[in-house]
Amino acid sequence: MANAALYEESAVSANEASERRRYTVFHVIGIIFFVITGVLLFFSLSYVPSMIWADELTTFERAFTIVTWVLGIVLVAAVGVICFLIKRRFNVSYDYTYVEDELRITKVFNGKSRKLLLIIKIDQLLKIGFYESESYSRTLAGQRGKKAVFLTPNKHPCEEKEFIYLLYSSTIEKTLYVLECRRVMLEFLVRAAGRNKFEAK
Repeated sequence: MANAALYEESAVSANEASERRRYTVFHVIGIIFFVITGVLLFFSLSYVPSMIWADELTTFERAFTIVTWVLGIVLVAAVGVICFLIKRRFNVSYDYTYVEDELRITKVFNGKSRKLLLIIKIDQLLKIGFYESESYSRTLAGQRGKKAVFLTPNKHPCEEKEFIYLLYSSTIEKTLYVLECRRVMLEFLVRAAGRNKFEAK
């Protein structure tokens, strides 16, 4: 295993069951509001023309009625969109894939939808260490107010895992990342980056 060129691991929410339920609730509510939006749009095909040609209404009343109707549809659709945006905050996990000279990090929504966040080139790592160590505090202080990017859904590491940090230098800036992984992933990264990059304390 130590000579393998590929290693994969995931940081899954410690409250996955409840997170999945919340995701489902907002997903269903969003669908309901989108269905209502569709129904209202269908009725608009007859309602809006009838308002336009309603002789008993003044021009202002026609305009006010149509604008109110359209705004109502927009509001209902907006609620659906908001629900779909909120649901993506629940049941989020991260996949880490180490392949020879790079670490690929993917964000996973509800175990299905995936989004590649970044690719870390191992030779561009400046530091590797433990989140709970003094070296992390020193490294964070050196970021001059810039916060670390947490690539885990948890505030505390799950069983048999720990938080590690990576100080990465791209062509633009230095970024401090925090991952949740097993010691095996750390060993792969340290071996690939070089022991001199590892801050043990």
